This record gives sequence, structure tokens and C-alpha cells, in this order.
Amino acid sequence: MYKAVYRKIEEIASSLQQVDPGLAELFRGCYPNTLETTVELLSDDTSFVITGDIPAMWLRDSSAQIRPYVDLAGDDEDLRRLIRGVVHRQARYLALDPYANAFNMEPSGHGHTGDRPPKGPWVWERKFELDSLCYPVQLCAQYWEATGDRSVFNEDVHRMFSAIVDVMKTEQHHDRDSDYAFERSDCPPSDTLPFGGRGTRTNFTGMVWSGFRPSDDACTYGYLIPSNMFAVVVLKKLAGLAADIYADYALFESASKLAAEIEFGIETYGKVIHPEYGMLYAYETDGFGNHNLMDDANVPSLLSIPYLGYRPADDPIYRNTRAFVLSPANPSYYAGIAACGIGSPHTPSSHIWPIALIMQGLTSTDPGEQEALIRMLASTTGGTGFMHESFHADDPETFTREWFAWANSLFGEFVCRWVEGKAAAVPARP
Repeated sequence: MYKAVYRKIEEIASSLQQVDPGLAELFRGCYPNTLETTVELLSDDTSFVITGDIPAMWLRDSSAQIRPYVDLAGDDEDLRRLIRGVVHRQARYLALDPYANAFNMEPSGHGHTGDRPPKGPWVWERKFELDSLCYPVQLCAQYWEATGDRSVFNEDVHRMFSAIVDVMKTEQHHDRDSDYAFERSDCPPSDTLPFGGRGTRTNFTGMVWSGFRPSDDACTYGYLIPSNMFAVVVLKKLAGLAADIYADYALFESASKLAAEIEFGIETYGKVIHPEYGMLYAYETDGFGNHNLMDDANVPSLLSIPYLGYRPADDPIYRNTRAFVLSPANPSYYAGIAACGIGSPHTPSSHIWPIALIMQGLTSTDPGEQEALIRMLASTTGGTGFMHESFHADDPETFTREWFAWANSLFGEFVCRWVEGKAAAVPARP
């Protein structure tokens, strides 16, 4: 099963074996971890993908965990079955509740209880995170580009696309038009929204409001810039699919207009001049002139802008932003004796996320930086042979979430790109 993935593993591991057997072994374990430990193919032809140690399916994680395999699906029917199943289950979930971020396999009522307003039995958690609407579209677009398989685009997916655009349009005017609220008791402040669950006030900018970050922590200000960047990219993809697959030109127009409005908001309200780093993108803003200058380890992040496809790695404002977020000026940046990189308020202080180190490598244009990051990641598994959610910058044996499949899949993607990039850089013999 998944023969194309295991062919890729053998190809990459064989290239590594002669020069670094330890890295080859690490890659062999990490790259297929999602497929081997978190995926269940269901009898209704959908697929359920857990994050690892949490038995729920996040819209974000389920997409991101399998993204590193999608480009191989053209030659592998098992992969196509898996990915179609993920897309179709995501579409069903979004039809049930487009504001939820994580779901149960069955209407069991499992997950967080006591949140207000109450969640439905299918929902594990109902934190509205803008990126949760973006990831399923990205997965559809990447799958279509890799396979040309139209069978994934059923009417459930068509309705999902329409619902995504409708919710984003509503949340452009969150304070005026939205009914969404979220409150949780007896929890850290980052697990609930202030002001009766409505969040801090925002001014209309064209951007889309988000209650929570990809880390599942509450936003300080409602316009989360990296998630809005992601929305711009996927709305353009959605518009193309609406026209080309469904001949739905009204949806094409609506998605295209929304993408332009969000991009205007980012470029008008989302940039600040930093006294040391110059013009850069803020992490969050409220549209009233307040900005949160930081970056978080989870994706979408400011560091991931080229990976998302919003701006290229050599864009001047991205370069300034990158320099800022990879410095002590970013309150989530940590440096220790074992590693240096971006962490998150979601995890303990001085903890660095492998996902952030991997994203630093995937967006780097410097081969030396990429290789140093590969070595850093390989040396900070805490002896487990796998990536984690986070690890202490001075002691990698102190880590959070031993089983966190997204980080493993993404590490595999990074190693593949690194090895293939090195091979491409070798000049041909005369």
C-alpha cells in the first residue's frame, strides 16, 4: 500500500545512506509516520486522520499531514483513495459546522465539553480559525494539479467551496454580521475569547476575522495576517476550480473579489515600519492601528509566506519580516545550547518547534542554512527518532507531544527537497 511513498523513501534514503546513515534512518521513520499511525480508511469511502496523540481530526492537521504525499498520488491509486477520502470527509464536516476546527469520527460528543455555546456531537472543538477554511481548498487544488482526477469534485465539495466563501464574507464584518462567539471556563486566557466570547473589536479592512491562531490560541487582535495571506492564495485557487470544474461563475466572481479585498487589507493595514528591520508584516492587527509584532511556530506563519505562495522568498518585505521573526525581537524566538528557532505561547517558554525549524529550511534560499537546519533537527529528537511538537532549546529530551504526525511528515518533505535540491545543483559531467 502507498507504493509511491515507499519508492520515494528508498530513493531518498539510498542517497543519504552513504553520507549519513543516521539521517537516512530518521527519514525512513518520520516520512511515512502519518500513513502508518494516523490514517483510517472508512467504509463510506472517506478517510479519518488523527493528529497523533489526540483522537480527533483537525481540518488543518489532516490536510497538512498528507500534503507531503500529494504530489506522488498521480502514480498511486491507494494515495488517491486516501486523499479523496480526506477531502470528502472535510466537506461533510464543514457542512455540519464551518466554524469548528476539529471533529470526531462519529457523533459521539467527545472532545471539549462545557464550552459556550455548546458544540454539536460531531465536533471535538469549535474554535474558529481562518486557516481551517483554507487548508481543505489547498488540498483540493494540490490534488487536482497532481492527478487531474475530477472524481474528487462532487457536490459536497462544491457546497464546501460556497460555504467557505460565505463564512469568510461574513467574518469580514465580524462585529456587525457574525453570530459566532466562544467561551471556555477554568482555562488559560489563550483558550477563550474576551468580551462575551466575541473577541476584541475590529475595524473593517477587507480582511477576515479569526478567533484563534493555528496553535488554537486566541488571537490578540482579530485580523491574523498569515491566515489572511493563506486565504488570498486559496481563494484564487477556489475561483479557478469553481469555474473550471463546476462552471460556477458566480462563485468564481465572489471568490476573486474576496481575495482582492483581503489582499488590499493586508497590504494597507497589515504592514508596519520597525526601527531596526524596516517595513515588515505584523502578525495581527485590529484595523485601528494596533499591531502585534511576533510570529508563531504553527503554519500559517509569517515565516511560511513563500511556502503558502503569497510572496516569493526574495520579496523585500518578506526578507525584512524573516529577519525580524528569526531574531530575539520576536518574543517567540528562543536560542539555547542545543538549538535556536521559533516557539509558541502555546507551549512552555524556551521550547522550539520542529515545524518552525522545518519551515525555516523550506523557505530558505541558502543551502548552508538548509543543511544546518537538517542537522539541528536530526540532533534534537531527544533520542526518540521522531519529531515532536516542541523541545527545550537547552535539553531536547524535554519535549511536548511524543506523537505529532504533522512534524514528521513535514520533516520528510524537507529532507526530500533538500536531497533533490543538492542533486540538481551538481553540474553534469562533460
